[in-house]
Amino acid sequence: MRWTSGSALLVLALAISACSPAPQSDRGPTSEQARNEPPAAREMTVDALEAPAGVAVTAAPGVAFNYHYAFSLPAERISAAQEEHAAACEKLGIARCRITGMRYQLLGEDRVEAMLAFKLDPTLARQFGKEGIAAIQKAEGTLVDAEITGTDAGAEINRIAVERARAQEELARIDRELARSNLPASERAELQRQRADIAQRIEAGRTATSEQRESLANTPMIFDYRSGRAIRGFDAGAPLTSSLDLLAASAQATLAFVLGAIAVLGPPALVLLIGLFGWRRFSPRLRRARPAQTAASD
Repeated sequence: MRWTSGSALLVLALAISACSPAPQSDRGPTSEQARNEPPAAREMTVDALEAPAGVAVTAAPGVAFNYHYAFSLPAERISAAQEEHAAACEKLGIARCRITGMRYQLLGEDRVEAMLAFKLDPTLARQFGKEGIAAIQKAEGTLVDAEITGTDAGAEINRIAVERARAQEELARIDRELARSNLPASERAELQRQRADIAQRIEAGRTATSEQRESLANTPMIFDYRSGRAIRGFDAGAPLTSSLDLLAASAQATLAFVLGAIAVLGPPALVLLIGLFGWRRFSPRLRRARPAQTAASD
């Protein structure tokens, strides 16, 4: 078989194109590109795939959250639910969860109000709240209110840092003025007063920064408990359930009114009855005795 010069050139071009590298647009990111990628972009990708729904710490960096949940459950189960939540916190250890407050109030025969306050590791707060809600549902209770508030502590820390830097510059300027030997006494006294004020502002800034960092390191969470209806076999908001509750409440109010009326009017009515019985018993004798007395006097 004879090869022409045109055929040889065609084969050589095909071989070169087959050995050439693939275009960069079709490839995935190289290791060098991955290293140069901003950390925020890499974290956003991981969070989008792994983070569950809701507010996560990585979704709002620099924000200090505050959790508040309110539960309604049968009065006789509030103490056990409160104890279960406290045990769950103690199980995490004091480095990740601390109980900061507790209250239990018996307000009536079937009325109880209670509270449990925690400080949690921010990365555990969301899951701890979900598990706390699950424990209430197992106790035939319901979540009636949930509030999650946030404060941009990171921005506040940056603002305080800028103010402290300006105050430090002003403090350095005043120190240079005070180092002058020919400074008048009145001006020196004024500069010393200004220096004391600036030093106080700097110290207040340090305290505020510590408080903001504390809010980022420990997330407050409060559980409020109150007695209420247990979960029944049908919706608690259904008309039948509402009618039964209204009937029970009306019967209790009626019984309470009757007992109160008996307590208030019972003693006077008893005295009146005794007096009426005595009058009917002794009045005939008195009427018979009067004619006899009249005849004897005549």
